Amino acid sequence: MKKLALQHVRITSLVFALLILTSGYAMMADDTASSLPAPPIAKKAPKTTEINGRTLVDNYYWLRDKKNPDVKAYLEAENTYTDAVMKPTEALQKKLYDEMLSRIKETDVEVPYKEGGYFYYLRTEAGKQYGIRCRKKGSMDAPEEIVLDVNELAKGQKFMSLGAFDVSDDGNLLAYTTDNTGFRQFTLAVKDLRTGKLLADHAERVDSIAWANDNKTIFYTVEDEVSKRSYRMYRHNVGTTGPDPLIYEEKDEKFDVFTGKTRSKAYLFLFSGSHTTTEVRYIPANQPQADWKVLEPRKQNVEYYPDHSGDFIYIRVNDTGRNFRLVKAPVSDPGSKNWQEVVPHRADVMLDDVDFFKNYYVLHEREKGLPSCEPPHAGASSSLSPPTSVIPT
Repeated sequence: MKKLALQHVRITSLVFALLILTSGYAMMADDTASSLPAPPIAKKAPKTTEINGRTLVDNYYWLRDKKNPDVKAYLEAENTYTDAVMKPTEALQKKLYDEMLSRIKETDVEVPYKEGGYFYYLRTEAGKQYGIRCRKKGSMDAPEEIVLDVNELAKGQKFMSLGAFDVSDDGNLLAYTTDNTGFRQFTLAVKDLRTGKLLADHAERVDSIAWANDNKTIFYTVEDEVSKRSYRMYRHNVGTTGPDPLIYEEKDEKFDVFTGKTRSKAYLFLFSGSHTTTEVRYIPANQPQADWKVLEPRKQNVEYYPDHSGDFIYIRVNDTGRNFRLVKAPVSDPGSKNWQEVVPHRADVMLDDVDFFKNYYVLHEREKGLPSCEPPHAGASSSLSPPTSVIPT
């Protein structure tokens, strides 16, 4: 709730600032219009594309080519024009920025979470642009260990963004991805947390990553250079630099792929998904060399999202209605022929997500547009107990 309130304050402040800027500019427009440079006009260079029997014409396709000097020149002209138009508001901009900044706690620590033998948390420091990811062993009273300082990664870079952040189960290695281009183009790196040194591991255009339970095998997905569609998954052994074996390639251009590990750490999943259809492959997380199995073949307009707990694979699926239901099946054969309904489809309640823990699960739902979660009773991990009441968030 505090985060929601803070977001509301920030949004309200930004809207108010825009209103002030708009009003201020309107009052000054008559006095400054005559001194403004002419607005830049992008040239038209028609690009014709045939798609599904239709002809599309894009006059500004050339602006996609970031290496084209004409693109850079045009963007610089736009920036020059913007600076000239906004110059009379510079003092007001600074005043608004300083006021909004004064309402933000710059030096802060997020709530820690326990993973393995460590408590992990993100903290920020006043004057620094990026977060600092840290951990403490055993308890929050232990000495702090900086796992990754994004401010250090950003030094000498025009842009920096942290994507994936995943520590191996034994706590010794960190796999993470960074983008220094601003084009959501992430590069994989591996850091030895025992020594603080970066290893030789490297992969380009990485979208998602997952550790196998051997603490030395990483599965990662990569994007296509042109479409930016995530379409391939590779298997990588930490400490190697040669070409990694291709595990899967998604041929259907409507689908993207994503990999991850269950909270139980028992299974690795590879999701293939379009806007309306999904298909999932899986292997035991302690068998990284195993052949990936299809949980349920894709079916047009059916989405399903599996997770694991105890002796069952639990699946959120919309096969009987758009609002999803929850089913379960034995881990030995989780296909649809073995699905047992746990939570039925409800016409007036959307089942948005399910979080699975050792002895219980939590349903994330939406009813009449309002999100809520259902707390369960505790139960045996092999037969999770259903929730009994609803608590609005």
